[in-house]
Amino acid sequence: MSSNGDFNNSEQSLLYYVHRAPSVKTAKPPLLILLHGTGSNEQDLFSFADQLPGKFLVVSARAPYTISPGSYTWYELHFVNGKPIYNKAQAEQSRKTILAFIEQLKAKHDFDPAQVYLCGFSQGGIMSYSVGLTQPGKVKGIAVMSGRLLEEVKTMVAPAAQLKSLQVFISHGTQDNVLTVQYARESQAYLKQLGITPQYKEYPEPHTISREMFNDLLNWLNK
Repeated sequence: MSSNGDFNNSEQSLLYYVHRAPSVKTAKPPLLILLHGTGSNEQDLFSFADQLPGKFLVVSARAPYTISPGSYTWYELHFVNGKPIYNKAQAEQSRKTILAFIEQLKAKHDFDPAQVYLCGFSQGGIMSYSVGLTQPGKVKGIAVMSGRLLEEVKTMVAPAAQLKSLQVFISHGTQDNVLTVQYARESQAYLKQLGITPQYKEYPEPHTISREMFNDLLNWLNK
């Protein structure tokens, strides 16, 4: 597994990241960007990198806001009566940063800009929704594992005509006590209203990436 990093505060890269080169050699491979959950870091989802389809250039990004050493977040949040309260300004800034990061990667790596996929867990899944639904011209597909769709993002969603080609994978545990499965069900219903038919999966699992969930993700990525 290869890796590369450029620190958040450098002029070289907006986000620190590690990457795995594609094992299937093509002139312009598809790009898969992994977005971790709050309190984690770029190494979390990257631990699965060698199991991901070899056709992809895999990039795992570190969220821009520091909670503590080795612990990062896309935006600050806390829970009140079981409901997440979050920093909306930071969430919007992270959405913009991820979009700019995709553009910046074009100068560093060879990949097909028409085949960019986002894959996120928990808060990373939330950011995948936020980027993909607002800028579907920049992203071909999003995989959301145990995430939710922020209400504020609905006011920025791209026109339905632009969303027709967006591919979406949603997976969620029915025993999730961090982000209830109801969020996934509501997101699925909302996407259908937009004309998007996501691949939707539920599992009798808590807030985690189970083997079955990961296998379904692999099948979706291999299509």
